[in-house]
Amino acid sequence: MFRPCFANPSEIQRFLDSIPYNAVEECKPPARVYSEKSAHCFEGALFAAACLRELGYPPLLVDLRAWNDDDHVIAVFRERGCWGAVAKSNFTTLRFREPVYRSLRELAMSYFDFYFNTLGQKTLRAYSRPLKLERYDGRGWADGEEDLEYIADGFNLLPYYPLLSEEQAAALSPVPDHLLQAGLAGSNPAGLYVPKE
Repeated sequence: MFRPCFANPSEIQRFLDSIPYNAVEECKPPARVYSEKSAHCFEGALFAAACLRELGYPPLLVDLRAWNDDDHVIAVFRERGCWGAVAKSNFTTLRFREPVYRSLRELAMSYFDFYFNTLGQKTLRAYSRPLKLERYDGRGWADGEEDLEYIADGFNLLPYYPLLSEEQAAALSPVPDHLLQAGLAGSNPAGLYVPKE
């Protein structure tokens, strides 16, 4: 059984920050992420959700939907009525969020100015309702060897909530070079989305 020993959400994040970004098109279960010490965004979110469950939080994922970029999946948790997140990302700016956000929309918007592609375009457009991973417990998603891509299909059944209008999206300013460089610090080039010009 996969039984990680982390004291709190920030320790889970430190572990995810310490391992390389996985650029392989696969979706390892949390037990393999822990043993192989690598993860991409979705693998990291699943790992974080499994670890958060061990701390007493329900295992929940939220998908941040992007335009001209990869979506980003985060594991969300609540403390004292506020939302936070643990996440693995190839971008330094799309990871942990303290549990200080009063709604999932507030939490999603905390990523907005820091969610950009390699062209410096701000790309976040919507967020999903939380995906409850308990529905997959019968398939042993945390402990098994099965590729977990099937869990991503669960987002297709959930509503998404837009974060801005088309007019607002068309008027967005480009990301400054210093922020773009900071976001890409330490990234794995093989795992970066190639945006359309």
